[in-house]
Amino acid sequence: MERNEIFEVVQQALVDAIGVDEDEVVGEATLLGDLGAESLDLLDVLFRIERKLGFKVTINDITLMITGGIPDEEFGTEEGYISDVGLTQLKKSLPQIDVDSLRGKFEAERVLTLFTVDNLVSLVETRKGEMASVNN
Repeated sequence: MERNEIFEVVQQALVDAIGVDEDEVVGEATLLGDLGAESLDLLDVLFRIERKLGFKVTINDITLMITGGIPDEEFGTEEGYISDVGLTQLKKSLPQIDVDSLRGKFEAERVLTLFTVDNLVSLVETRKGEMASVNN
């Protein structure tokens, strides 16, 4: 399955789950910001992707992709902002982000709001590859 096919599955899941127009679902659109999804919507989107593709992608997978498994106390500062360790991870996991613009200003608990359609497509693509490896 090619990336554009995965994009189409993700796009349709977002259209069906949140009721946005197809043309709003572009790669750089953030799920929780630009598209207006809420936590429950995100679960619905992931369920629809699972039904269509036959494997699970979870909120935990998204969080793990974003944080790289870095513990909360290292990902964020005592003040609640994303730490330098967290920013270094974000630079890897969400390459579209200008991490310097977030330094000392962005709350670590809001990091999921940075997650875009392209990030979800990449995650689904990775999970698909992992599933293919397991099945071979």
